[in-house]
Amino acid sequence: MRLTKSTRSGNPCVLGIDIGAGSLKVTVVDANGRDCGSASDGYPTYTLHPGWSEQDPEDWWRALCDAVPRALATAALPASSVRAVAFSAGAHSPVLIDRQGRLVRRAILWNDQRSGIEARELQEKHGGEIQEITLNRPSATWTLVQLLWLVRHEPDAARATHRLMIAKDWLRWRLSNAWHTDLTDAVGTMLWDYKEARWSQHLCELIGWNPETLPPVVQARDVVGAVSREASAECGLAVGTPIVCGTSDTSAEAYGTGANGSNAGVVKLATAATISIIGEVPHVQPGLINYPFAIPGMWYTISATNSCASAHRWLRDRFFMRAGEDGTAAFEEMDKLAAQVTPGSDGMLFHPYLQGERAPYWDPLLRADFVGMTMQHERGHFVRALYEGIAFSLRDVLEDFRKHGLAPDRIRIVGGGARSTLWRQIIADVLQLQVTLPSHTDASYGVALIAGVGAGLFDDERAAVRHAQGERAHCACDPAHAQMYDELYDIYKHTKIQLTDINHRLHVFQEQH
Repeated sequence: MRLTKSTRSGNPCVLGIDIGAGSLKVTVVDANGRDCGSASDGYPTYTLHPGWSEQDPEDWWRALCDAVPRALATAALPASSVRAVAFSAGAHSPVLIDRQGRLVRRAILWNDQRSGIEARELQEKHGGEIQEITLNRPSATWTLVQLLWLVRHEPDAARATHRLMIAKDWLRWRLSNAWHTDLTDAVGTMLWDYKEARWSQHLCELIGWNPETLPPVVQARDVVGAVSREASAECGLAVGTPIVCGTSDTSAEAYGTGANGSNAGVVKLATAATISIIGEVPHVQPGLINYPFAIPGMWYTISATNSCASAHRWLRDRFFMRAGEDGTAAFEEMDKLAAQVTPGSDGMLFHPYLQGERAPYWDPLLRADFVGMTMQHERGHFVRALYEGIAFSLRDVLEDFRKHGLAPDRIRIVGGGARSTLWRQIIADVLQLQVTLPSHTDASYGVALIAGVGAGLFDDERAAVRHAQGERAHCACDPAHAQMYDELYDIYKHTKIQLTDINHRLHVFQEQH
């Protein structure tokens, strides 16, 4: 359902709310597509064991209740001006609630690697049929695989589950008691039969999961509920404010950059690093992931590495943070030091496998490393090597795209890492593509446009995204640097191959000791 043009008084606006890896962000967008203000609030990630990654959905709710009033204050707009709210978040992460509406457990995040054994088993025994039904191959990222782990290792939690929600859908349910998901997140569960356009009874039976726990599926722009009186009292939104379903963060981000044409490419430097290519059809190939796009009838094909900003933050926290120092200042110092280092980091390499690796290796047992250190290497070398290593991991992904005939001639870049001029240039030189920093890069902005479509402020998704056109900066590939990086990339690949067996043996050693 969509709303018609609102007759409520005041300057109309919509809110986009994104559950990010470490913080929730709220962006206020007016009827002209202008970003009027924003606010964010953080929360922890719990890593109880190596490879685990969980968050408490109640932390998301507390962040929303803090950020919504502050975002409206920065926009100098009252809650009564909000015509609709929509949500985005990372795909795959299941939130389980019981019959009383209580959380069964913390949410397992998309980057959690605990279900590697289940992923290998499903791929070996049923990989072909799973890909035929869902367009994609099993890995520890997918909800299907995570649920199989739960059935085996936490059977009480599986039995207690009355309703399953993906991250954004739980937050929307908390506001309105509306239980739905959009098509993108349905595909992201690896339980949706895209040909039959319904939940797959067969796949549920395969992992021993109750299909009655799975939600109704709607379009991202559909209005599915309204802010309840109880939720209004906590978060500051007006009672009855329409709530639009929303979609996954990657789809919302790419959409908000204006990447709405075939073969448009988007690189994301966030917790993980991704490459997305927009098109009119899915591309079902090993290593490539396919989702419906924010624009109905369009698709995006994506592939990803596991560690990007998370690796950057790890380096900062372990080696650059000083007691009482602001983390942003530490990042700025790291960037300045890296800019003083010559391209190639004087022969030092970084493989960013701090949480195993997804594309193109799909190996949760890979480990990160710095290779080639000498006495001449200083702190800045480690930062630049990290930037370059993540760029090389993205080149691994891009080469996989190119094998299947997908090759954008330029890319838009988003995510926290895109703020670094140096990192953007390294990406351009390693991928040998022109890189553009768009005017809007946040998922919260993109999903706000979707809220505007649902609220009737914009005629449709393409009309809304016209407001997103524009760029802040761009950089072209430096041919001399590209040639040097070609040579270093070959060494990066060869080193990865040589270290794979050692990584696996180290995993066994750690398990035994």
